[in-house]
Amino acid sequence: MPDNARLETLEIKFAHLEQAVQELSDVLFRQQRLLDALEARHAGLLERLEGAAGQGPESQFEIPPHY
Repeated sequence: MPDNARLETLEIKFAHLEQAVQELSDVLFRQQRLLDALEARHAGLLERLEGAAGQGPESQFEIPPHY
């Protein structure tokens, strides 16, 4: 009987570990999707900034007159 209790305890711990691993995997998946989206947005913003800088002096950032 004590072996059955130990086995049941191990099975319960294993089930909790499986659930925790699945939850961590889901979180990691969501974070990777978010990171991919942010990287794409960052690249787009860099392209826009580089494009605006190459359009001439009127599109460049101007220093406010109070400086």
